[in-house]
Amino acid sequence: MATFVDGKYGAAFCILLGSLSVAFSDVVVDSMVVERARGESQSMSGSLQSLCWGSSAFGGVVSSYFSGSLVESYGVRFVFGLTALLPLITSAVAVLVREQPIIGSNRGQNLLFASSGFLETSKQNISQLWGAVRQPNVLLPTLFIFLWQATPQSDSAMFYFTTNKLGFTAEFLGRVKLVTSIASLLGVGLYNGFLKKVPLRKIFLATTIIGSALGMTQVFLVTGLNRQFGISDEWFAIGDSLIITVLGQASFMPVLVLAARLCPEGMEATLFATLMSISNGGSVLGGLIGAGLTQLFGVTKDTFDNLTFLIVLCNLSSLLPLPLLGLLPQDSEDEDASRQGVGM
Repeated sequence: MATFVDGKYGAAFCILLGSLSVAFSDVVVDSMVVERARGESQSMSGSLQSLCWGSSAFGGVVSSYFSGSLVESYGVRFVFGLTALLPLITSAVAVLVREQPIIGSNRGQNLLFASSGFLETSKQNISQLWGAVRQPNVLLPTLFIFLWQATPQSDSAMFYFTTNKLGFTAEFLGRVKLVTSIASLLGVGLYNGFLKKVPLRKIFLATTIIGSALGMTQVFLVTGLNRQFGISDEWFAIGDSLIITVLGQASFMPVLVLAARLCPEGMEATLFATLMSISNGGSVLGGLIGAGLTQLFGVTKDTFDNLTFLIVLCNLSSLLPLPLLGLLPQDSEDEDASRQGVGM
């Protein structure tokens, strides 16, 4: 994409190839994190997830700082070429990873499968994966996460509004990206410092309600109410993105911790990747539903008359999964309290 790609099909193929390579390394890293998080309490497991995602957010801060200005100054092809060098750094760091092979019951089976044919190995792995996913303690929380992520979104409509209606430039969007990366880091710190010992159900309940209320603030930007209070569109967009991203990252951290706790030994990478794929699938479905509502309300890249109603509907719909909080497992503290109540 930095040299000879000029068509949409070539660009799509390159994006697919890049995403595929990231997915491979991401699954390996996730398996390492899950192996180290298994058997730990929610607070300790949350600390490990916070460290990993905090590092990712810090990298996002560094890259976001230069993204918009480099595009404005040197063009997109230069940025594509520059970012193509970064995976080489990951390859160099990978040699520092030390891994001790562990032969257990499940791992012994995996070695046995490896000696068979590819087709037989695939069948055995799929059967093993299905056996893990269909367990109620895995299936029910996964169903909640999917429904929680599948609520409609108005992000695409807001992007067109800010770029076409408000005239936000690529450089300014790069600054917004920088702010959101910093906000992600703050969200990880918020979870690690104050929320990692809080029961999962309480976190989902509180962050969903607060997030729905804060999401309504985008109506101010659409209707221009922020300017009546003396706040420019740029500063309001930055502040709004900062607050919403902090809360969004803090609410997403329990998903990662829960997924890590659900993975059985011997299937860390496969099951964690499956759970996160289901979560991402819910997010994609939410985007598709949001796109359908955008078309239904007649919102286009040039027409934003009903954008306010779209934002309100999408934010209210995020409250719909809350009655299903019972699908999430009780935390150890809750279980201890329930046992004490029974004993009394």
